[in-house]
Amino acid sequence: MTETTHNRLMLVIAILMAAVYLFPLYWMYITALKGGSEMFATPPSFWPGDPQWGTFGYVWESRGMGRYLWNSLVIAVGSVTLITVLGVGCAYVLARYRNVWVDIGLFMILMLQVLPASLMVTPIFVGFSQFGMLDYPRLAVIIAIAAKSMPFFVVLVRATFMAVPMELEEAALVDGNSRVGAFFSIVLPLARNGILVSAILIFMQAFGEFVYSKSMIQAAELQPASVGLNSFMGPNTNEWNNIMAYATMYVTPILAIFVLLQRRIVSGLTSGALK
Repeated sequence: MTETTHNRLMLVIAILMAAVYLFPLYWMYITALKGGSEMFATPPSFWPGDPQWGTFGYVWESRGMGRYLWNSLVIAVGSVTLITVLGVGCAYVLARYRNVWVDIGLFMILMLQVLPASLMVTPIFVGFSQFGMLDYPRLAVIIAIAAKSMPFFVVLVRATFMAVPMELEEAALVDGNSRVGAFFSIVLPLARNGILVSAILIFMQAFGEFVYSKSMIQAAELQPASVGLNSFMGPNTNEWNNIMAYATMYVTPILAIFVLLQRRIVSGLTSGALK
């Protein structure tokens, strides 16, 4: 097999895999535009005959989507801010002071990511209840997300800091800079791309968080969009076009962020791979 044929075959396989992966997303968008009878037609249509654009406005108004999206944004921004403030310094220290015990500790902490949120929510709920944190439910959710996502952030940013040569810091120290000054003037600007990408990944995860929000936030006016979407579900649910319209408005901003920043995300994830 020639190299050209091999490349074409790999391209075809990649396109097929992308089509399979993206088909549910495509189906979500077109179902949001279908009318009642068209949703249940057999065989199903792959494009709505009479697109119902008014479904989006109806769902936005009737479900209070503006409030739900605002709550999701508050939780996501709060989580990213807390993780970034605490995690950047931790990642820097672990990158500069390396030994076998640090690697073992990082590995063990990272293994906590294997535990699902549904398993961790009960002890976290009980602990927060004892300390009165549930009186501030959004803050409680932000802290829970930060505790869950911090190891992932630290590992990614640590790799970015490890890619910054120590000789640059040593040169800054020789020139009279303090360790803190060298960090802010030399290391942090060089690592900003990896930090930004890690923060974006945490933001996307926090924006779609469901388990902690469902368990800790009882007031409907404080619940995020993920909990609002769950309110559609019931034993006799049949308004699939409204559900998909809600999901479309919920998911599209995150997809737009990912598409616009995909090059930066890829470069940031690989910034610590080579030195």
